[in-house]
Amino acid sequence: IPLTKIRLAGFGQFIADGIKMLTKEDIVPFSADKVVHFLAPLALAIPVWLTFAVIPFGRNMSAIDLDAGLLFFFALGAGSELAVFMAGWASRNKYALVGAMRGIAQMISYEIPLVLSTVAVVMIVGSLSLNDIVAAQSAYTFGFIPNWFVFTPWGLAAFLFFMIAACAETNRAPFDLPEAESEIIAGYLTEYSGFKYALFFLGEYLGLFAITGLAVTLFLGGWTAPLPFLNVIPSWLWFFLKFATLIALFIWVRATVPRLRMDQLMKLAWKFLVPLTLINLVVTAIWHFSNAWEFTGAIAARWLLCGAMIGAAYIALGRTLHTNAFPRRTYRYAD
Repeated sequence: IPLTKIRLAGFGQFIADGIKMLTKEDIVPFSADKVVHFLAPLALAIPVWLTFAVIPFGRNMSAIDLDAGLLFFFALGAGSELAVFMAGWASRNKYALVGAMRGIAQMISYEIPLVLSTVAVVMIVGSLSLNDIVAAQSAYTFGFIPNWFVFTPWGLAAFLFFMIAACAETNRAPFDLPEAESEIIAGYLTEYSGFKYALFFLGEYLGLFAITGLAVTLFLGGWTAPLPFLNVIPSWLWFFLKFATLIALFIWVRATVPRLRMDQLMKLAWKFLVPLTLINLVVTAIWHFSNAWEFTGAIAARWLLCGAMIGAAYIALGRTLHTNAFPRRTYRYAD
């Protein structure tokens, strides 16, 4: 801290960087559409803030309990495509426009498996209210196993598909093609600086936090404790621990997985994730109706049936990702 001997072990650097970003000069290209250029970061940041209103951070700790809270979340999140297009188009820059087109193609493609993976949860719960979804996971099997959806075959598959699609929706590595520095400078952010760039940066990370909170709510029981006797601990603390774990997972993936090519990105969405999420809906329906099975070994049978269907679909569709769309190049060298 200035003028004192107090050391913050480097944590003050984040605050200093933020202040520096906000106070930098706002440079707008002469040929840019100045109104749209100004509105684009607002169109990204403001709707993301509103999505937090429907997420239950603890027992009775949601700003509003909408009957269609999940639909409200995705309706606001869909506006990010418009903001990205506005930024790329208004900048009048070829790199910004290419980055915007990449971003729109990527977000629209991965929004399909993202939504389909949540439809499985809605099929089981029968409600779009996020508080009802948490309540459906609040019980314990045999008195100690939490009924979180991630502990079912369809729920585990939907959770994995959701996390992959969420990584692409928030432009996180390895899906950060719209901002690939080595190819298109900074993508649709090329002509942004100062406070506007900070708003885009803020909006992207708020989107990451919002979609992580949604993943915790849908698949990890929300604010419920993993064991009954741990319910004495404040519910918001359990939500924060699960939330921090998933954020750490995003950071780990960003640091370890290399960036995909554009063809690999689109192939993963349309040839792998979309068919798998559709098959997972069938598996979810089988799991739901198999609750009526009363013969001996019914629990093991439904686990084996649902797990085998997901595994077979994964293996079959995984083979399509290894097919070569173009023949291998051959080179001729001079003697």
